[in-house]
Amino acid sequence: MNAPQDKRSFRYVGTRPVRPDGVEKVTGKALYGPDFVAPNMLHGAILRSPHAHARIKSIDLRKAEALPGVKAIVTGADFPTLESLIMAVGESSSDIVHISRNCMAYDKVLYDGHAVAAVAATSGAIARQAIKLIDVEYEVLPHVLDIEEALRADAPVLHEDIFTKGVNPKPDKPSNAALRVEMAKGDLEEGFGKAAVVVSGRYTTEPVHQGYIEPHACVVSWNADGQLQIWTSSQGHFAVRSLTASVLGLSQADIRVTPLEIGGGFGGKTTIYLEPVATLLSRKSGRPVRLAMSRSEVFRASGPAPGAVIDLKMGAAEDGTLVAADIEFKYHAGAYPAITAHSGASSAIAHYKVPNSRVVGWEVLCNRPATKAYRAPGAPQVIFAVECALDELAGKLGIDPVDFRLKNAVRPGDKQFNGMPFGEIGYAECLEAAKAHPHWSAPLGPNQGRGVAGGTWGNYGGPSTAEVSVAEDGSVLVTTGSPDIGGSRASMAIMAAETLQIPYEKIRVTIADTSSIGFSMVTGGSRTTFATGKAVTDAAAEVVEILKERAARTWGVEPSEVDWRDGEAVCLAEGRTDERLPIGRIAGSAPFSGGPISAEAAINPGGYLAGYGVHICDTEVDPETGHVKILRYTAIQDVGQAIHPDYVEGQMQGGAVQGIGWALNEAYLYDKDGRLDNPGFLDYRVPVASDVPMIDTVMIEKANPDHPYGVKGVGEVPIVPPLAAVANAVTHAAGVRMADLPLTPDRVYAALRAAE
Repeated sequence: MNAPQDKRSFRYVGTRPVRPDGVEKVTGKALYGPDFVAPNMLHGAILRSPHAHARIKSIDLRKAEALPGVKAIVTGADFPTLESLIMAVGESSSDIVHISRNCMAYDKVLYDGHAVAAVAATSGAIARQAIKLIDVEYEVLPHVLDIEEALRADAPVLHEDIFTKGVNPKPDKPSNAALRVEMAKGDLEEGFGKAAVVVSGRYTTEPVHQGYIEPHACVVSWNADGQLQIWTSSQGHFAVRSLTASVLGLSQADIRVTPLEIGGGFGGKTTIYLEPVATLLSRKSGRPVRLAMSRSEVFRASGPAPGAVIDLKMGAAEDGTLVAADIEFKYHAGAYPAITAHSGASSAIAHYKVPNSRVVGWEVLCNRPATKAYRAPGAPQVIFAVECALDELAGKLGIDPVDFRLKNAVRPGDKQFNGMPFGEIGYAECLEAAKAHPHWSAPLGPNQGRGVAGGTWGNYGGPSTAEVSVAEDGSVLVTTGSPDIGGSRASMAIMAAETLQIPYEKIRVTIADTSSIGFSMVTGGSRTTFATGKAVTDAAAEVVEILKERAARTWGVEPSEVDWRDGEAVCLAEGRTDERLPIGRIAGSAPFSGGPISAEAAINPGGYLAGYGVHICDTEVDPETGHVKILRYTAIQDVGQAIHPDYVEGQMQGGAVQGIGWALNEAYLYDKDGRLDNPGFLDYRVPVASDVPMIDTVMIEKANPDHPYGVKGVGEVPIVPPLAAVANAVTHAAGVRMADLPLTPDRVYAALRAAE
């Protein structure tokens, strides 16, 4: 469903053509990471720690090395010693030392599943047999899994060289508190003094996995001349190149990374796990090596989103105006520092006007896998608490929850936390659409409840490179460096077709390897359609100018006397206005009129705008079992201009389903020894089709004036509101506030009995 706000007339933008890669994917012909095979390839396997925290005293490889078929073994001792260096990792950054040690432990293992050694052999069976023959002597150390326990003075410290950043003066003792961030404005005491109603509470969420279907996989070939080729499943092959080079002390120019099709990522494939290990195995063996995680390894050894403990206090005046907010949250960082606290702090109340506020975020180390991005990293957890508190405030004031949010919603021109004014954002329009939607006023039955929640994500631009070239027959090739994880090939083709004014069917889009196109940042942060799309339109616009110049040369007129219409050059010279040259004729004579027709754009665009969404959820709670059923769900979002509405709606629906899973049943479960109890989709329960209704979508199309086609990022926002929308709905159905996720039947049942 569309709700146009600033609709502009386009020929191809806003249409719903078949995606260029669709047939290959639905027929199973597309080549994904685990599908790739190189000639003479070896198969790898990784030995992983069974302990949550232990010192590696010795590793005996002799039995494994003697096994027929084993060609190479590597351990942490094969990795170079590195100096601390902060590097970009997707939307965040990490110390290269920590990235290296996460790929392969050296002196200590820090979580169940931490890589200890790797084998390359002539078959997968032999490799798996070999790792069982590796004898590792461990000194088991005390471990800590929970945030509050990790902060205790007597907690085991994971890293002796990590001191809390963001604290002044700098601590003189190492700590599991890796980072503290604070954002504040106004006067809290004065603000709460003006409040007629104040609510406070503690909210918790658990770490959750992105749940991508395709596991991490790569094939690496170390050539005899020192050149390195990597084929991998990744959201950013340039990041794979830079991180692998830095971990192993190699030149980036010696590494060529080819992105294969990606079977899901959602932020979890913006870093490296296997590539440096496979590289060392290939160098030792002299043959290509494939490494692929099993499903259990994905859960045990790749990065989930952090769990959280959020303490919150908010106040509002009698008329419903928010006057103060004091928020402190603590996130799991896992075994190594992350920086989700920054995005959590900046997102927490970014969709509301709160004159007096303080947001403090902590990142806490514990013996779990190092956390990574998951769709709007850091935002869903803290906004869950904020939106639940807003629900309570509205109830105490007797104000409709949507009206309460509307009264306090940020609008264009309002000041952001940094003092800059908001651009053409559409949060208020989303709330108005929610109030007008039939869902909001539909009747409810016994044991049923309705919840609403808003949310935001800042979005991003970032560097991108694209090339547009015209073949001799007038067809067009668009080349980018952005892996397609959500239909971006189609959106690039649509924008190129719109700019060139030629049919969509004449455009082909390819994703180039790192040696064939200039640098592009990862596909993440809801940046690709905005930033890479702008690079494509810039390059296509330059191609139009080249085509006009070639036509002018053919006609013997000035370029200013040529226009471009409907894929043709049109002569404007007096007496010659009926003369036209279609793109195919110009391209066909290109060798005689100046050479190839091609243009490249390498940009780092600003002008991106934050995204906003509002979700409405109806639930029914079984009072006898605590089971929660989702009855109806509506997702409303300011999407800028929808380039391909099908894929925008798909992003909205997919994010909502993932958020529903986060709210109702997803969580990492560990036993007393720190071992993961549910490392697979049988026990780690993601929503399936029977768990959710059809999700209605409403696209608020308020165009971004700083993009040629009005683009705003859409992929991150949909996962932000669901946690609170579901919790608010269950709260109203059950009659008791639900503040701890996931809302599993046993937890809901216990809350119902306690309320009695």
